[in-house]
Amino acid sequence: MSSIYECPCCGNKTFNPLSKAMAGTMKSKGKKCTKCGKRCVNGKGATAFAALYFTISFICIVIVFIHGQDSEWWYTHEVPIVLGLILNMLIVPRIVNGFFFKMMETVRIDAYDKEK
Repeated sequence: MSSIYECPCCGNKTFNPLSKAMAGTMKSKGKKCTKCGKRCVNGKGATAFAALYFTISFICIVIVFIHGQDSEWWYTHEVPIVLGLILNMLIVPRIVNGFFFKMMETVRIDAYDKEK
């Protein structure tokens, strides 16, 4: 996969959609740039999107849990729906991060402490 996204620190195109998706949001340590060695994450927009998406998905899980006993259909489909929502909470924000939000240098202080 070719690199199509620029590192915000050095300006070289060192990130592809997969590595950008795995860089995470501002709460993570990020992914190292292969050229300059600094860590980069997806910016504030990605963090806000992930928080909003997690909140909406969690509300949907609670609704499914509350109404799971209402009818036979809900009772038999409750577990697959909840598992699908949980997987959705983990996968969709990463896919969106891989293609849409700008990258920035990590703001975490412990990101560079004693790297292994």
